[in-house]
Amino acid sequence: MTASPRPLGRPAPRPTTRGRDREVGGGLGGDRSLSGGERRWPEGRQWRAGVRPRVLVLRALGLGDLLAGVPALRGLRRNLPGYELVLAAPGELGPLAAATGAVDRLLPASAPGRAVPDALDWTGPPPDLAVDLHGNGPPSHRLLADLAPGRLFAFAHPGTPEIEGPPWYAEEHERDRWCRMLRWYGVDADPSDLRLPRPQGPSPAPGAVVLHPGAGSPARCWPVDRFAAVAEALRARGHRVVVTGGADEGDLVATLAKRAGLPDTDVFGGGLPYDRFSALVAGARAVVSGDTGIAHLAVAHATPSVTLCGPVPPSRWGPPPDDPRHRALWHGPEGDPHGRHPDPALLRIAPDEVLDALDALPEPPPSR
Repeated sequence: MTASPRPLGRPAPRPTTRGRDREVGGGLGGDRSLSGGERRWPEGRQWRAGVRPRVLVLRALGLGDLLAGVPALRGLRRNLPGYELVLAAPGELGPLAAATGAVDRLLPASAPGRAVPDALDWTGPPPDLAVDLHGNGPPSHRLLADLAPGRLFAFAHPGTPEIEGPPWYAEEHERDRWCRMLRWYGVDADPSDLRLPRPQGPSPAPGAVVLHPGAGSPARCWPVDRFAAVAEALRARGHRVVVTGGADEGDLVATLAKRAGLPDTDVFGGGLPYDRFSALVAGARAVVSGDTGIAHLAVAHATPSVTLCGPVPPSRWGPPPDDPRHRALWHGPEGDPHGRHPDPALLRIAPDEVLDALDALPEPPPSR
């Protein structure tokens, strides 16, 4: 192709018998503030001389979930500088946890289907503070309460009345939700504090438009033939187009690559290691994907993006609405995010609409 690319446009509760029911999301007594004055621990617990206090944060979910939780993690880091911050999350997210600059150590923890883990491999004394960033219900509350932490931060729930916390609002954006919970406990957190440092390694495809057809459920997957139509149009304009996918999305990536006529050098299937994946996104001209982890990574790296939303509206998981580098396409209505077929709201998005959204994006800086 010879044509120049066209612009893209209270004390913690005592342990109780716990269940492992699915939660929606993923108590401090007296003065809630963590700043100023003498810190006193419940039941006479005091900071032990020479021992660094520890905070355990539970968010045993996926890539996008962790990225949405970065502002809350950084709020904890800033407000609790003397603590060791331990994050309970899937082991493969270790590099991302380190990149946030907020986490000292990752405690591997996960469960199938975004459920609450059965147990945490916590060793040593109980955590001085436990923070539930996983969900809003008894399973994650009790998982942390069973460790007998000095304090437990969590949303209020009728199933765990012994925990005092703020109310849960289902329609709240994920980034705002966890920062609001922390502020209720006196921890200042800024939902806009979500940028990541630029990866040190080079991009495997600098300046390319990255298409990511996969998502966590079929309901959030835009049809592969529509992704192919977008790829063909972009290549006709002179843009390099690459496709990515997770470890279990090899067939989907191969199908898209074949229909779009992409060379093997532009196919990144099989789940790239995080460092390389992050470099690819950070160095991209733009990212086009459904509402999934790579969309959050594009926001974290300030890479222009178009997010195809459905069945969940962008008001709950989408990019910052006031940032012109990111466009979220959404026609509604809201549907089942765990459905077995592409959601009708997602199917209302046509390839031409995606191309128009790409054309409306600002040009990335020359150094990208």
